[in-house]
Amino acid sequence: MTTWKLAPILAALALAGAAHAADKLPRLPVALQMPQTGDSPGVVTFNHDMHVDSAKPSCLACHPESFSILGRSATARRAAVTHKAMEKGSACGACHGKTAFNFDDCTMCHRM
Repeated sequence: MTTWKLAPILAALALAGAAHAADKLPRLPVALQMPQTGDSPGVVTFNHDMHVDSAKPSCLACHPESFSILGRSATARRAAVTHKAMEKGSACGACHGKTAFNFDDCTMCHRM
């Protein structure tokens, strides 16, 4: 079978697997849009479901150490995250650039 014929089958299997994994996750907060700074190439939306290990879900991996959630609602304004801070290991840089994908491809996070 050619690759182009396999693509829809593989996509369907991936979606089914993701749906099954999502069933095992705790109820996660809504997606969060990050404040966009003047030099940002596009909006960054943080999705918890893409950052939680479905095999071992734990909010404590990031909260409260790296990201404080106390006294803040889902729609509260957050301080802008900069690449300079991330490159020093702050915010997203605690994982990205170390154990998660690097900052080489802007489209991995920024939606133009």
